[in-house]
Amino acid sequence: MGKFMKPRKVVLVLAGRYSGRKAVIVKNTDDGASDCPYSHALVAGIDHYPRKVTAAMGKKKITKRSKIKSFVKVYNYNHLMPTRYSVDIPLDKNVVNKDVFRGCS
Repeated sequence: MGKFMKPRKVVLVLAGRYSGRKAVIVKNTDDGASDCPYSHALVAGIDHYPRKVTAAMGKKKITKRSKIKSFVKVYNYNHLMPTRYSVDIPLDKNVVNKDVFRGCS
Protein backbone atom coordinates (compact mmCIF):
# COMPACT_ATOMS: atom_id res chain seq x y z
CA MET A 1 0.00 0.00 0.00
CA GLY A 2 1.27 3.48 -0.83
CA LYS A 3 2.28 6.10 1.68
CA PHE A 4 -0.38 8.77 1.87
CA MET A 5 0.75 10.79 4.92
CA LYS A 6 2.86 13.32 3.05
CA PRO A 7 3.73 16.97 3.68
CA ARG A 8 1.02 19.47 2.67
CA LYS A 9 -1.74 16.89 3.25
CA VAL A 10 -4.79 18.17 5.14
CA VAL A 11 -5.67 15.99 8.14
CA LEU A 12 -8.19 15.96 10.97
CA VAL A 13 -6.86 15.61 14.51
CA LEU A 14 -8.73 12.81 16.29
CA ALA A 15 -7.36 12.86 19.85
CA GLY A 16 -6.18 15.31 22.45
CA ARG A 17 -6.71 18.98 23.08
CA TYR A 18 -7.08 19.84 19.40
CA SER A 19 -9.38 16.96 18.44
CA GLY A 20 -11.74 17.81 15.61
CA ARG A 21 -9.45 20.52 14.28
CA LYS A 22 -8.05 20.69 10.76
CA ALA A 23 -4.29 20.69 10.29
CA VAL A 24 -1.64 20.38 7.58
CA ILE A 25 1.29 17.97 7.75
CA VAL A 26 4.55 19.94 7.74
CA LYS A 27 6.97 17.01 8.08
CA ASN A 28 6.38 13.29 8.47
CA THR A 29 8.46 10.37 9.77
CA ASP A 30 7.17 6.98 8.63
CA ASP A 31 9.76 4.76 10.34
CA GLY A 32 9.96 6.53 13.69
CA ALA A 33 13.03 7.79 15.51
CA SER A 34 15.07 6.83 18.56
CA ASP A 35 12.99 8.98 20.91
CA CYS A 36 9.68 8.26 19.13
CA PRO A 37 9.67 4.62 17.92
CA TYR A 38 6.39 5.06 16.05
CA SER A 39 5.41 6.83 12.85
CA HIS A 40 4.55 10.46 13.54
CA ALA A 41 4.12 13.84 11.87
CA LEU A 42 4.62 17.49 12.71
CA VAL A 43 1.35 19.28 11.99
CA ALA A 44 0.31 22.94 11.96
CA GLY A 45 -3.34 23.79 12.28
CA ILE A 46 -6.03 26.22 13.32
CA ASP A 47 -7.29 26.10 16.91
CA HIS A 48 -9.83 28.95 16.79
CA TYR A 49 -11.46 29.75 13.46
CA PRO A 50 -12.77 33.22 12.59
CA ARG A 51 -16.46 33.63 13.41
CA LYS A 52 -19.27 35.15 11.38
CA VAL A 53 -19.54 38.94 11.38
CA THR A 54 -22.43 41.16 10.34
CA ALA A 55 -22.73 44.80 9.35
CA ALA A 56 -24.53 45.64 12.61
CA MET A 57 -21.47 44.75 14.73
CA GLY A 58 -19.03 47.36 15.95
CA LYS A 59 -15.34 47.56 14.98
CA LYS A 60 -14.15 46.15 18.30
CA LYS A 61 -16.42 43.12 18.07
CA ILE A 62 -15.49 42.51 14.41
CA THR A 63 -11.75 42.53 15.19
CA LYS A 64 -12.29 40.17 18.13
CA ARG A 65 -14.32 37.72 16.04
CA SER A 66 -11.84 37.86 13.13
CA LYS A 67 -8.86 36.52 15.08
CA ILE A 68 -7.30 33.13 14.34
CA LYS A 69 -5.34 30.99 16.81
CA SER A 70 -2.96 28.35 15.49
CA PHE A 71 -1.08 25.35 16.91
CA VAL A 72 1.99 23.28 16.01
CA LYS A 73 2.32 19.76 17.44
CA VAL A 74 3.81 16.32 16.82
CA TYR A 75 1.15 13.61 16.48
CA ASN A 76 1.15 9.85 16.12
CA TYR A 77 -0.35 8.68 12.81
CA ASN A 78 -3.06 6.86 14.81
CA HIS A 79 -4.41 10.22 15.98
CA LEU A 80 -4.66 11.76 12.49
CA MET A 81 -7.25 11.16 9.78
CA PRO A 82 -6.06 12.13 6.29
CA THR A 83 -8.45 13.85 3.91
CA ARG A 84 -8.40 13.87 0.14
CA TYR A 85 -7.25 17.49 0.13
CA SER A 86 -3.75 18.92 0.02
CA VAL A 87 -2.60 22.54 0.04
CA ASP A 88 -0.26 24.31 -2.36
CA ILE A 89 1.80 26.37 0.06
CA PRO A 90 5.60 26.47 0.14
CA LEU A 91 6.96 24.87 3.32
CA ASP A 92 10.35 26.26 4.37
CA LYS A 93 12.73 23.39 5.17
CA ASN A 94 15.01 25.65 7.28
CA VAL A 95 12.31 26.19 9.91
CA VAL A 96 11.70 22.47 10.49
CA ASN A 97 14.66 20.93 12.32
CA LYS A 98 15.45 18.35 15.02
CA ASP A 99 14.67 20.77 17.87
CA VAL A 100 11.07 21.12 16.72
CA PHE A 101 10.66 17.35 16.51
CA ARG A 102 12.05 16.74 20.01
CA GLY A 103 8.64 17.23 21.64
CA CYS A 104 7.13 13.82 20.81
CA SER A 105 3.96 13.08 22.71
